[in-house]
Amino acid sequence: MKLALATLLLVSLVLSSSLHAMAGGLSPQPAPSSCDTKCGARCKDAGVKDRCLKYCGICCQKCQCVPSGTYGNKLECPCYNDMKNSKGTAKCP
Repeated sequence: MKLALATLLLVSLVLSSSLHAMAGGLSPQPAPSSCDTKCGARCKDAGVKDRCLKYCGICCQKCQCVPSGTYGNKLECPCYNDMKNSKGTAKCP
């Protein structure tokens, strides 16, 4: 009985450490407040600020970066630059 319990404990320990290692390989998402801050700076001069913040937040969560400045500089963040909407135009502000 003690041998079975020790074996079960050892197996569960190995499985939990391997699951933890696999989860560590996932790319971390930036904190929402980080995206909020970066997008607030990016969209501060936007004509339609709420829409700018919405799409910037979507792009920030997916790409994990926001270009500097209020306009342009998209080459700093290739993922942000390459995202397109259903019409084929730039999705990210």
